Amino acid sequence: MKVKVSDAIAGFFEKNGMNHLFGIIGAGNVHIFDSVYQNHAIEMVCVHHEQAACMAMQTYYRTCGKVTASILTTGAGSSNGITGVLSAWADSIPCLVVSGNENSKYIHPGNHLRMYGVQGYDSSFMVQKITKYANRVMTPEMTLYELEKALWISLDQRPGPCWIDIPMNIQSSFIEEDELLHFTPETITAEVKDKNAKYLDKVTDDILNDLSASKRPVIWLGHGIKLAGGEALISELMKRIPAAYLVSWAGIDMVDSGHPLLYGRAGVYGQRSANFILQNCDYLLSIGTRLAIPQVGYDITELTREAKITVVDIDQPELEKYSERFNRTVQADAKDFLTHLLKHLQQKPFAAGYFSTWIVRCNQYKADFPWVDKEHTDTNGFINSYRFMERLNVCFKPNQIIVTDMGTALLSGHQVLKIKPGQRLMTSTGLGEMGYGIPAALGASFASNRGEVLCLNCDGGMMMNLQELQTIAHYKLPVKIIIFNNDGYLMIKHTQKNIAQGRYAGVNKNSGVSCPDFSKLAFAFGFPAWQIRTWDDFDKVMDDFMNCETPAICEVFMDPEQYFYPKLGLSVQKDGSLISPPLEDLSPFLDRETMERNMLNGLHPKSQKIEP
Repeated sequence: MKVKVSDAIAGFFEKNGMNHLFGIIGAGNVHIFDSVYQNHAIEMVCVHHEQAACMAMQTYYRTCGKVTASILTTGAGSSNGITGVLSAWADSIPCLVVSGNENSKYIHPGNHLRMYGVQGYDSSFMVQKITKYANRVMTPEMTLYELEKALWISLDQRPGPCWIDIPMNIQSSFIEEDELLHFTPETITAEVKDKNAKYLDKVTDDILNDLSASKRPVIWLGHGIKLAGGEALISELMKRIPAAYLVSWAGIDMVDSGHPLLYGRAGVYGQRSANFILQNCDYLLSIGTRLAIPQVGYDITELTREAKITVVDIDQPELEKYSERFNRTVQADAKDFLTHLLKHLQQKPFAAGYFSTWIVRCNQYKADFPWVDKEHTDTNGFINSYRFMERLNVCFKPNQIIVTDMGTALLSGHQVLKIKPGQRLMTSTGLGEMGYGIPAALGASFASNRGEVLCLNCDGGMMMNLQELQTIAHYKLPVKIIIFNNDGYLMIKHTQKNIAQGRYAGVNKNSGVSCPDFSKLAFAFGFPAWQIRTWDDFDKVMDDFMNCETPAICEVFMDPEQYFYPKLGLSVQKDGSLISPPLEDLSPFLDRETMERNMLNGLHPKSQKIEP
């Protein structure tokens, strides 16, 4: 029986549980859209910018664990999606992009024209460096083969996006159903499985020996554990190894923030207590986190200077990037590694108080350096965003889903928000693109059956994908948006203070960038809106805002010059010289006596020179 190729594509989506797709129609994908609309098992979510489609499918996967796809047209319709694809690549999110293109007769290796037909160009070649797999379907019988292969590759090993380009004449063609070829994944042989198991048995035994010999161990848990499906093993790990634990920003919602062995999120914008714990450990076990610069700082030799470091990652290049500092590397799937580690712990259990002296010390760090401290006082008549986040913690519902944009929403949120089991916190941690928040809320809402999502945003980030407010309005999604109004781009203001003697360019109203009245804007989209300028406003507004059953906007006015503290920054000395301190020495700088008291192996030579 003959089948239209676009109908076969829609059938592929249905067969693989892709109940929601994201995209914008165009001449290049009109056949796919038509077939999807005729398939009542699939809902096409029509956004207003392809970038948003490719961002939404990321949080869709992170929320419900199902890979989905963005359907893009040719020309600018596909190039618009690049930022979202790069973002998925950076954060290892499996997803699929299906792009349309001009008639295949224009597309052949010998065609060196810049443009094919009307709007065509070589989109699959363009994205090869930011996808796990990118290819073009040139004959109808290869359509399902390429889609099935891309889906498998997106999930295999370290996940990521894949891109399949399908010319419009291929989409519209008819073919005998049994002529459609299918992809068969390579199977792992029993011999390879046995070899991998023996390897993991050996390394986990060695790691447990290192842990037993340590006195101040830290285990750093990353989002790779969740991507590997190993999140459920974390609680058992924390029961069996009574060490100090940290989480990466992308992995915050894997562990109850109130767990007695969890000490926060270290890094360049880490909590002061978490950084002290990291920098004072004598053994660091990192599982499923790539130890990016925002986590470990700018000089890897200054990370945990007295510690042995073991890193578990599925991606060999990540293990090689700091080979001079890592003492042991383990290339393995995080779930497989944890499974073997727990098996060995049954034979070599740790006593409940094995690291009790270290845990007492970690608890003291936590008590001495709270997440919200004196550097977070309200200034110039504005409420501080960190204190706002602290108050916001008590407003969350048991199944609260939170997504953030960048800037204030990202930094204050990831330093202060406390996430409980059943709650989610998601953002773009790799690319860190402004404009992520609203599309992320879209994806998370559809993935939770049009569920409620709290979107933490900023005035600058709102303007990057403002058009998607209409998508929220159209689908009546209960997305609640908190907008931190700080007159533009606050993080860049501080950058310009450091490198341009405070000269502002393109960061606020006076230097070329302004934002609208978001309360009036909310009215245009049919949303109720509130404003918070004082703590009295917070008390009056938050219950109504959080309990509103429709999309809503709440604007929070903060000091346009507020600093983000604590952070790893430069120290300007009296003679004008600059010192780039190690990770434990965060701004605002503590007095040297306090620093020395809290560094078990003494002050770093750089820290000795700092004049707070």
